Amino acid sequence: MRLGFTLAFSWGSALLGGLLCLFLASCSSSRFSSKFDYSFSKLIAKEGGYVSNPVDPGGETKFGISRKAYPSIDIKSITLEQAKRIYYEDYWRKAKIHRVLNWDVASKLLDIVVNFGENQAKEIIQRSLMSVHRRPRMGLEGKWSRLVELVNGVSNNEALLAALRSEQAAVYRMIVQKKEPLNIFLDGWLIRAYS
Repeated sequence: MRLGFTLAFSWGSALLGGLLCLFLASCSSSRFSSKFDYSFSKLIAKEGGYVSNPVDPGGETKFGISRKAYPSIDIKSITLEQAKRIYYEDYWRKAKIHRVLNWDVASKLLDIVVNFGENQAKEIIQRSLMSVHRRPRMGLEGKWSRLVELVNGVSNNEALLAALRSEQAAVYRMIVQKKEPLNIFLDGWLIRAYS
């Protein structure tokens, strides 16, 4: 009888523990805004799982987190929740994307910052803003808060999204022109740019 009780208790504890883990996992992500969750879900759909392609400049990658950008992280073992925290702290907050009002624009900016890094992303955003505002270069290097302010000042977010997509695609094409072996990624990159 005691053995049956112990097994039932262990099974019940495991079930309860599993349910608790699910509850806690959903609670732990509640510290993220709905806008970030939306942007993250769109981003992670493009990034996928573990890849180790020797041609890929990022090297070993999982959920879009690359060995090149994070050499001290065990890429193969990174969890989705860990990747989400990295995207939130190192990209979303650092680039002030949390201040962008339009959810689709915020999502596209996260994609661009993650994929190109801070400096190239700023160039893409500036060129897109120049296209929409039809102004000369704004000299905003290093100033995410000013870029976000200008992004929020755009009255036609669809035009801004079109400009961001176009600029992102143009950079992918330039990368492939400079490094022909990367051509194997171009179709996927262009799909990413225009999504």
